[in-house]
Amino acid sequence: MFYSIKGTLILCDPAYAVLSCGGVGFKCYTTTATQNALPPLGSEVTLYTYLYVREDALDLYGFYAKSELDCFKTLIGVSGVGQKVGLAILSVLPAERVALAIASGDHKALTAAPGVGPKLAQRIVLELKDKLGAISLDGPPVGSVSGGVPSAASHAAEAVKALQMLGYSPSDANGAVAKLDSALPVEELIRLALRQMAGRL
Repeated sequence: MFYSIKGTLILCDPAYAVLSCGGVGFKCYTTTATQNALPPLGSEVTLYTYLYVREDALDLYGFYAKSELDCFKTLIGVSGVGQKVGLAILSVLPAERVALAIASGDHKALTAAPGVGPKLAQRIVLELKDKLGAISLDGPPVGSVSGGVPSAASHAAEAVKALQMLGYSPSDANGAVAKLDSALPVEELIRLALRQMAGRL
């Protein structure tokens, strides 16, 4: 229903932020990353939003970066992952790190979030990797070496795969990564590609 909300930041709490827009204060549940990115009280800010509708409530979730919102929506699509767990994961890991963990099968990284045990972390990785489809990776997986040198092609492929997990199309993801130095670490490729694509919104 809501794509984003632009208003004056009037309250910050560890769990949420309130934006005043058109005389209405919108309470948005947020992540630690979004809280850290917010400007001082009284400043104008835009949050990308997700509205969760229940019989007894309408809960609004707000994110400073669209990539974080996309990652949140992807996470809560997994069986057993609710809104609280989605926020918990994104409060300890940035969206690009979550995407990288899923693309590379690193379920242990997700267990750093409160409420995410090994079984749930494995389920998240398994379900979301399946949704990405079969994406062939040229060269060894991230972190492995060939002759002592990490594969640049593998870095680029992992970055593209992670960007797709965040909701970007294969053509957009490939186009953004192709403009970057594939010798860069995968997480840096993802971060720079996200910044590049955010500039086109």
